[in-house]
Amino acid sequence: MRNAVKFDYPVIESISSILPIVDEFVICLGNSEDDTEHLIQSINSDKIRLIHSVWDDSLRKGGEVLAVETNKAFDKVSNDSDWAFYIQADEVVHEKYHPAIIEGLNKYLHHDGVEGFLFQYKHFYGSYDYVGNSRRWYNHEIRIIRNNKNIRSYRDAQGFRINGRKLNVVPVNASIFHYGWVKSPYHQQEKQKSFHKLWHDDKKVEEMVTDSLVFDYSTIDSLEKYSDTHPEVMKNRIKSQDWEFQYDIKQKKLSFKNKILYWIYRIVPKAFRQN
Repeated sequence: MRNAVKFDYPVIESISSILPIVDEFVICLGNSEDDTEHLIQSINSDKIRLIHSVWDDSLRKGGEVLAVETNKAFDKVSNDSDWAFYIQADEVVHEKYHPAIIEGLNKYLHHDGVEGFLFQYKHFYGSYDYVGNSRRWYNHEIRIIRNNKNIRSYRDAQGFRINGRKLNVVPVNASIFHYGWVKSPYHQQEKQKSFHKLWHDDKKVEEMVTDSLVFDYSTIDSLEKYSDTHPEVMKNRIKSQDWEFQYDIKQKKLSFKNKILYWIYRIVPKAFRQN
């Protein structure tokens, strides 16, 4: 993590959402331009272990620096830990999933062939009332891995590999709530300007991100309303939302090809599984 304050990441909520089910929480804090360190230190828990890092901003191909920083954190996980729960700073776990997660970890503890757990995803967009439902969103990712340091973060830290191959994983009946696309249009625009630099050179970033002061949420291809509960740790953040976002869920900005793929995705989402 770095610049959590500047880009309004729900990092406190992210950490707090799994703190009750871990023995330690290793945070790799990058060189920030804000008071991210103080924000994290405001969490009153002796489980938290903070390590400091300097991001290599020259790694601008495929988000490689994100995997590098992830591996730094994983390498600091205590050797006597059985599993490592990897969570990004805009991801939150609903407390209702804690029992299923613990059950899975215990069930497969001595099954060495199981190297990780695959989580479902809910991607919120624009506000806390809408989720993405087109195939542009990844619907599964590995978020728990066995504490085997031969496992490495892959590409832009979305997945993991061991000796170059995919991990052997099992699904867990739990979802990750991804809030990376829910923040004020101003903070979202600032995040986009910075975030794209992890993948592209300055010229490409200028082409991809407008010079507007605010992000245009209206260009999304397809959303659906979310009517279930959010994690308890998100309660205050949701109450403090200070921008409006409305979307006509009947509206689908999809090409003919993507309309067909959209319906395939809705019927058989496993066809689009990533890990």
